[in-house]
This record gives sequence, structure tokens and C-alpha cells, in this order.
Amino acid sequence: MSTQKLAGKVAVVTGASKGIGASIAKHLAAEGAAVVVNYASSREGADRTVEAINGAGGKAIAVQANLAKEEEVSRLFAETQTAFGQVDILVNNAGIYGFAPLEEINAGHFHQHFDLNVLGLLLATQKAVALFPESGGSVINISSVVSTSAFPGSAVYSATKGAVDAITRVLAAELGPRGIRVNAINPGMVETEGTHAAGIAESEMQSQVEAATPLGRTGQPQDIAGAAVFLASDESSWISGETLRIAGGYR
Repeated sequence: MSTQKLAGKVAVVTGASKGIGASIAKHLAAEGAAVVVNYASSREGADRTVEAINGAGGKAIAVQANLAKEEEVSRLFAETQTAFGQVDILVNNAGIYGFAPLEEINAGHFHQHFDLNVLGLLLATQKAVALFPESGGSVINISSVVSTSAFPGSAVYSATKGAVDAITRVLAAELGPRGIRVNAINPGMVETEGTHAAGIAESEMQSQVEAATPLGRTGQPQDIAGAAVFLASDESSWISGETLRIAGGYR
């Protein structure tokens, strides 16, 4: 009998070419799940994630899809069904973040964030649960501490994550009768390729956040991945509608 927590399960991880998504994909695979590594543009990163999983004896494929486009979301799950037959775990990790002060917010900035972070999450969940078995499954939304922490310049991004928290609670109530659990992970500042590209890593902002963090450091992707495995597994079988803040004690 396998000691792997997710043996026989199929997981779709969106935005899994790098950062938190890639780490979650690898950790789910290490516990026995077959993983669909979704990416929007970074084929090279997605291939690296897949190679790491397959090289460690796991099973993974990469599927390109921009989740802000409904037809591409449909194709992602059609390819998942063709490859693995069903879905048991969905990790809604794909997202975009850009900060802008109030006077610079425009319709383009708004829709770029909401179309991916909110609509894309809803569409992916809609398509995934149609492939969940009768026994149910687990949806894990990657939110953020910004849903409740007020960072100047983050009005639009924070609004998307506030929406994710609300959607998590609503879908937990809506899908619970089908045995589908829906939870969110709200990470604090995590060092990723994205934070380096955005100039956040090693910035004054990072220093301020670390100074206000009881554990005194920025998070790493693996700090989030272990919680995703827990929420995907039967160990959390009576947990739904929750937001798990993982931020080193940052408030």
C-alpha cells in the first residue's frame, strides 16, 4: 500500500512554470499525484518543472493556456482529460500583479488583473469540477495577504485577491454537497522570479515587510507548497471555505 498522500490523484496547477506554482506542482507529484503543469508563456520554465517531476519518478505534462481566455481554459481541461481521464485537485495559482497609484489606474490595468486573477480562476474551477469524480475533490486558490493588508498602490491587485477570498467561501458552500472542498492559501511576500523581475526582491519594501514579520524573513515557494499538499490530501478532509495565511506571522 502506497504511503504517498496523493497516489492515484490527478492535479492541475495553473501558472506552474515558476515560483510558487512550480514548487506546488513538484510537491504534489512527490506525493503521487499526476500533475498538469499549466503555463501561459514560459514553455522553458514549464518544461523544467515537468522534467524535474518526471526525473524524480513522478508523472507530469505541460499544457499551455492563457486562463483569461475561455477557449484556452476549455482546451487546458480537454487536454487534461485526454491525458489522465479526470481531475481530483485544482490549484488556482496563475495570476498577475502590478502596482499603480490611484491616478494611474485605468481600464486596461483593471481588466488585465481581473480577467486573469478572478475570471480565469472561476473558469478554471468551472471546467475542473466537471471532471472531478463523484467522490469529490479539492480546489486550492492562491490568494494573498494583500486581500486584507493595505499596501498603497495595490488597489486593483488587492481587490482581485479580496474577490478570491470571497469566491473561496461561496464555492465552498456551493460545491460542498458534491464533496468538493474549496480553500485558499494567502501567502505573504515570497521570493520568486516574479518578485525579482518586479524589483520587489531586495527592495526597501521587502525590508519593511521583513521588519514587520515576526519570523524575520521573506517566504520561499516551498513554504507554501507543503500547505497545498495538506489541503489537497485527505488529511484536510473536513476543512473547507478557509483562508490559510502563510506569512511568517506578518499581520
